[in-house]
Amino acid sequence: MLFKVILFFLLAMVLVALIGRALFPGALPRVMRKRKVAPVCGKCGRYLIGTKTCDCGGKAK
Repeated sequence: MLFKVILFFLLAMVLVALIGRALFPGALPRVMRKRKVAPVCGKCGRYLIGTKTCDCGGKAK
């Protein structure tokens, strides 16, 4: 009986995920989206690693 409940729960979760992906295909959180280019400073052009702002005072493009 417990196996059936667990199996039903997992199948329901898969169904909810499939419906969610069908209705909102581009709704990935920002953390899961991949950038196409590396972030660079808008002021000096250096690559930014691990921070949003550069030492020169500029911000990421």
